[in-house]
Amino acid sequence: MSFQDKTLTCRDCGQQFTFTAGEQEFYASKGLMNEPRRCPDCRSIARGSRAGGVGAPSRQTWEVMCSQCGQPAQVPFQPTSGRPVYCSDCFSRLPGRAYR
Repeated sequence: MSFQDKTLTCRDCGQQFTFTAGEQEFYASKGLMNEPRRCPDCRSIARGSRAGGVGAPSRQTWEVMCSQCGQPAQVPFQPTSGRPVYCSDCFSRLPGRAYR
């Protein structure tokens, strides 16, 4: 089968990019039927955000004081008034958390 370069439009940024004959041959060898819908840059960004890497949105954290030891800690959730919040060390020592 003979492949020729194709010009495609990225669904994310709208820029045109080339889907080379070599890339098409690779896709065919792996049994991939669909053409890429993102340019290489947008593919890299999307891949990084799925893996939590570069381009990934940063995770929001809240600064709290540990209810057990009183040390400052950061947690990935907004604390609820009246509920204890623990640093990672104290949390791992809670009953039922011995496996961590």
